[in-house]
Amino acid sequence: MAELFQIGNKIIQDHEIPALLIRYQLMPQLLRGIIIDQAIANITCSEEETQAALEKFFASQQISTPQARDAWLQSQNMTLEQIKELAVQPLRLEKFKTAAFNSKVETYFFSRKTHLDQVVYSLIRTQDPGLAQEIYFRIQEGEQTFPELAREYSQGPEARTGGLLGPVPLSQPHPAIAKLLSVSQPGQLWTPRPLAEWLVIIRLEKFIPARLDDSMRRQLIDELFENWIKEQTQQVKLRTAAVTAAT
Repeated sequence: MAELFQIGNKIIQDHEIPALLIRYQLMPQLLRGIIIDQAIANITCSEEETQAALEKFFASQQISTPQARDAWLQSQNMTLEQIKELAVQPLRLEKFKTAAFNSKVETYFFSRKTHLDQVVYSLIRTQDPGLAQEIYFRIQEGEQTFPELAREYSQGPEARTGGLLGPVPLSQPHPAIAKLLSVSQPGQLWTPRPLAEWLVIIRLEKFIPARLDDSMRRQLIDELFENWIKEQTQQVKLRTAAVTAAT
């Protein structure tokens, strides 16, 4: 039984580490770190990339002189080689993500497109059926604008913006609202309809279809990576549970 280190009067034994990681909710971070380290083990960076990453790292720590660098390394009890490894990890990780998931992006994009499309819409909510009908007819007949009536009568936070919400992903609004918006044309006004304790009046203002541009590609690669991390973590937990049960 090995003693790892001492904190105050407490001596930490090696067999205590798993329980302590769980107690302080650090186990997920440890598993994630180990999985990432294994994934990027064969990913390399050029000398130029390493130097640029190192300079960026020291700049983020506001270290601008060799003396300050040496003092910082000593304070962290780390060597320059260890800091280089730390500095290039984000770049190596991005290289891994691109190599592992870039070819899957298009298929994933089309499977997720209905959740990535965005909408701008207007909403008024009230609990008074008679008032809801009156508001609807005022808008329909052009007697007052939607923003005017939303500011005056809507009972939710949207009143502050004249009822205007978005742009937001189509998956974000309540499913009943999202379904309505998905079959709407811009400018289409819907009659009051019940939603939980409310009666809501909805109008689609703008539909913004998702495009697979560079920004979207980066977002989806990150999503695919996070899904992969969850799968890997779950596999580790299942294997650990199986070993524990067997012993």
